[in-house]
Amino acid sequence: MSVLPYLAAGWIFLVGCYGLATSRNLIHAVGCLSVCQSSTYVLLLAVGYRRGGTAPVFSDITPGSRPVVDPVVQALALTDVVVGATVTALLLALVIQTAKRHGTIDPDQLSELRG
Repeated sequence: MSVLPYLAAGWIFLVGCYGLATSRNLIHAVGCLSVCQSSTYVLLLAVGYRRGGTAPVFSDITPGSRPVVDPVVQALALTDVVVGATVTALLLALVIQTAKRHGTIDPDQLSELRG
């Protein structure tokens, strides 16, 4: 198996973390967090990939006659997409409420967040 998908997942994660650390806008920060989270899609695809694998439906073949992909990894990837969309929607709703209450989405101008 190639190490390329793992490197791609790590690179996507680091790019998202860099954007999150240097962000001066809450909407940009939410987008960068989504990029970080999307690296898990690539990682799950790399873990679940099997060369020559087919769908895990055994109605037309005998079990063990050819390789199949792991359905658990597919279910985890689907769950990851749903959770990622939910978290992004919740964070964007919080950004909207912050903009309404404070009139800005710049984290440096939010005085209540300073310690």
